[in-house]
Amino acid sequence: MFSFNGFAQNQEVLDIKAYLEQADEETIYPSEKQIEMLKNVIPNEVFQPAPKINDRVFWNEVAETESGKMYLKKALYYLAEAPEVPISDEIYRRANKEGNRAIYKPRYYDTMIRLEHFVLAECLENNGRFVPQIKTYLRAIMDMKSWLHPNHDDRNNSVLEGKRVSIDLGARRFGSVLTVAEILLEDQLSQELRGEIKAQLQYRITDNYLQSCKVPDKNNHWIDGKSNWNAVCTSGAVFTSIANAIDGDERIGAIGSAINSMKHYISGFGADGYCSEGVGYWRYGFGHYLYLAEILFDYTDGEINLFEGHDPDKLNRVADFPENFHIQNEKFAPFADGSSIVKNNEGNFAYVLAAKQYGARKPIENILDQAVEQLIVWKNPEDYTTRNTTNSGTFEVPNHSYFNDFGMVISRGKQNVPFSVAVKAGHNKENHNHSDVGTYILVLGEDLISGDIGAPSYRAGSFSPTNKARSSWGHPVPRINNTLQSNGRQFEGKITETKFTASEDKVVMDISTAYELPVLESLSRIMVNDKSGEGTITIQDDFITTKPVLFGTAITTFSKYKIVDANTIILTGKTQKIKVEIKSRGGKVVINPEPVPVEHLREGKGAVRIGIDFEEPLASGSITMKYTPLYN
Repeated sequence: MFSFNGFAQNQEVLDIKAYLEQADEETIYPSEKQIEMLKNVIPNEVFQPAPKINDRVFWNEVAETESGKMYLKKALYYLAEAPEVPISDEIYRRANKEGNRAIYKPRYYDTMIRLEHFVLAECLENNGRFVPQIKTYLRAIMDMKSWLHPNHDDRNNSVLEGKRVSIDLGARRFGSVLTVAEILLEDQLSQELRGEIKAQLQYRITDNYLQSCKVPDKNNHWIDGKSNWNAVCTSGAVFTSIANAIDGDERIGAIGSAINSMKHYISGFGADGYCSEGVGYWRYGFGHYLYLAEILFDYTDGEINLFEGHDPDKLNRVADFPENFHIQNEKFAPFADGSSIVKNNEGNFAYVLAAKQYGARKPIENILDQAVEQLIVWKNPEDYTTRNTTNSGTFEVPNHSYFNDFGMVISRGKQNVPFSVAVKAGHNKENHNHSDVGTYILVLGEDLISGDIGAPSYRAGSFSPTNKARSSWGHPVPRINNTLQSNGRQFEGKITETKFTASEDKVVMDISTAYELPVLESLSRIMVNDKSGEGTITIQDDFITTKPVLFGTAITTFSKYKIVDANTIILTGKTQKIKVEIKSRGGKVVINPEPVPVEHLREGKGAVRIGIDFEEPLASGSITMKYTPLYN
């Protein structure tokens, strides 16, 4: 990889496993022993992510490429529009109070995106026509009292009011945008403006990041987290720090903290590579982990290699997660806050780097949604070739995928209209957790015909455990004595039996420990996917209690439903139809449909919970739901 730092490779690659063994248990900031190890591999100069604007050989070559021309075209499109500046204090406070992202998010992100395009377009063109807008946007960002998403500030708007500084998903990107502008444009900006940029980056990002790493606090809570926040915020804080901080000890501290922090982030994945946040957050979080790995590899001429990290085998499995998690027809299980589809207009840098570094399947095209990603690709375009669809052949997904660490199975039908199911045991303290032990989703053709309804949109109250789309009430799982599943790591499911054949898949799981019910002796969920003919999928719940209880389970769906009789329901999706046959042992069941009282759901509108409940209390019994496609 071409490096702009002139750092001679005269030391061995940092042994990250040995490095982590020297960590201070109390803080993320590197210990003295770790700092000594880092001094051997980190250069004395600041990081230069790409040649400066005055390197016309580099930038003129990029300007002649197809991606360079497209980037300039988009920047010119933005230039023709009236300038937009960040949100007002009034909108910030209102968004914080209401939790309503729609009233600020477009302008908030447009500010970053336009400035990024103007900066790189000026580097491509070098005739000054983007400079006025660049200065307008730089000034607007630096005048913002808070760079946070308003809903990430506290109830008193402490960051907006200047009582503290904090880094979140938005602030780290504002920092990266200003860093790129200051580094690349040089004399296009006055010394006074560049000095102010550097001072704000130091205060808002570097100082704040390093302080939180040294003294654990609730401010930057993501620093030792297992969710996407850790990788996203850390990568941005480190990029700004190594490219902006003059003090070499600060650059060492930032890099050392990041390596320690990423151990926590990677621990959030299953040993099998499973990402409980879903494929969308895999793209976002793991994409930024890979971005961090890329800039550190570049900065140190390969002496810090987070692509291998302390567990190369696990990272390989994490890189393959989307491929293994895919159900069929570009559909994914919308468990927790995950999405059922990967949007084609969002960045796919995670896929790009996973293909380059781990041999994962190449994307059809590179979709880069941040300037820092674009710079990486422009520096080494030969490393980022895309898949040739005319020669790649048909991609065959396996008959099943089994993530045995988290207890999650995808059983795929291979009919002309494939009928498949994803079912999860899991636990109730996963990242972006829903109370959903035992949840499942049925996919017929391209329709998510029944099962998990996914996440509520991020608004006020969406993260409340009592939100009916987040609690087990809004999931296709049992309710016992009007008791829902509890939240915490100990409330989990266990897969106790599996059978995978070409004609039939079977999964048995114990989900009893997801409930705080002393009377509950056993509760098992059995999924059988009979792949013969047009396919049949059954979900069976068996229970035993020490005394009679009210027991019921549920069908949750966005499909239109018709109750044919006491034991039959017809579900009609966008293009497919399915019959649900209900059988019970121990007593008679009744069908109780209720609309899900959550207005904003990511997967759509009009979700319904169709309760399947025993009429009388029982000490043992079972309910079986048999799903069969209908084609007449």
